[in-house]
Amino acid sequence: MIEVKETTIIDNNNVQKLWADGDVMRFVGFPNGLYQTDEEMQDWFRWIESSRPVLNHYSIFEDGKYCGESFYEIDTEHKSAALDIKLFGFARGRGIATAGLSHAIKEAFRNGAEIVWVDPNPENSKAIALYKRLGFQHRGFPEYLVSEDEAPSSIYMELRKN
Repeated sequence: MIEVKETTIIDNNNVQKLWADGDVMRFVGFPNGLYQTDEEMQDWFRWIESSRPVLNHYSIFEDGKYCGESFYEIDTEHKSAALDIKLFGFARGRGIATAGLSHAIKEAFRNGAEIVWVDPNPENSKAIALYKRLGFQHRGFPEYLVSEDEAPSSIYMELRKN
């Protein structure tokens, strides 16, 4: 059974191990993993906890085993939410990502987003296929997300509430 639950301080160790996995983090620029100290993880969790419900982080389990995370952060000015999902390799290809991301989408919409978006690495074909299955569509990056001095290296896909 797949369970998606709001991350608690107890989940910090799981998230820390997830981020340290280079296979998990390669498409977000950390092919050797992202290593965080216990103190950095505690700071990160305090940020999550103090920012809810404008942003939230979820821990995803299958039969009690930690599989990964999903996340949203709402830009209240534009009523749009950035989404993210990361899973360990053993958890991929079994519907776990669909459940985890669907939960984050539902919560982002419930908490004020009108649009949810992702910006996958163009080489991450499995993530792009997941987003398409969930109804996301390719669009050009909105101006407010584009830096004047840097061209996007990812693609922009969005899903609208209605």
